[in-house]
Amino acid sequence: MRNLSLALALGAGAAAAEPVVVAALGDSLTAGYGLLPEQGFVPQLQDWLTARGAEVEIRNAGVSGDTTQGGLSRVDWTLTADVDAMIVALGGNDLLRGIDPALTRANLDAILRTAQEKGVEVLLVGLSAPGNYGAEFKRDFDAAFLELAEEYGALYADSFFRGLADAPGRQADYLQPDGIHPNAEGVRLIVEGLGPGVLDLIEQAAQ
Repeated sequence: MRNLSLALALGAGAAAAEPVVVAALGDSLTAGYGLLPEQGFVPQLQDWLTARGAEVEIRNAGVSGDTTQGGLSRVDWTLTADVDAMIVALGGNDLLRGIDPALTRANLDAILRTAQEKGVEVLLVGLSAPGNYGAEFKRDFDAAFLELAEEYGALYADSFFRGLADAPGRQADYLQPDGIHPNAEGVRLIVEGLGPGVLDLIEQAAQ
């Protein structure tokens, strides 16, 4: 009987320690384009969080070339019943294609609404448009991320690349030859920049 009680207690402890599952919905930056599997954003983020004692499983839901429309098309099946939280890092390919900011906003709105309906906590990663698209485009695009985060009560990070802002040397030192995607060291700094926000996300999802 004593052994049975101990087994039940251990089983209960194991259930209590079940990790928070976080889906990282994004594009090539999330997917780890041009890097060895262990060098990508998701593996490095997983290691960073685990080293800080977080009980978490980060799932890579990044697809290279994806726009916010692409993210919306797969958010429903990405958020399986065991997913507790989601990082949304989309919009870069919308910019590259010059997609109307109103459409980008509508797609992000629908992604966040789907997460809300499923009871999934969200960290929305913002993005800033370059000035060459015009002042109105930049205003509407930039505002969409923060305003939607506030509307849905989502956590917010102002940029995927915030960890590179104060990096020593040239920013090019942390990018692959294409000048767009981070190299392994660049990803490490990106994870350090976004990691605290992901810890907040995990804490929120665990409540």
